[in-house]
Amino acid sequence: MLWILAGVLGLLGVVLSVTVILAPVGIPLLMLAKKLFGYSMVVLMPNKVRHPVKHAEKSTKTGSKRMLKKSRSMAEKGKGYGRKARKSLV
Repeated sequence: MLWILAGVLGLLGVVLSVTVILAPVGIPLLMLAKKLFGYSMVVLMPNKVRHPVKHAEKSTKTGSKRMLKKSRSMAEKGKGYGRKARKSLV
């Protein structure tokens, strides 16, 4: 609904800008239409679609933290296995 309003305002701004006398009214209407188009996309699209890079950075940070914690626990768990293996070989 908001993008329809933005389209009508943009069309009206173009028509008013063509006439030289009403150009001071048409140019601000075009700017307002541009802002409304942007705001309609903000309302329409979820955050993951609008800013995929920011979302990817966030998920990468959480994934790397999870992997670091898991690797630490696996390293602590496997400390004694090397000694046991050496003793079994001898």
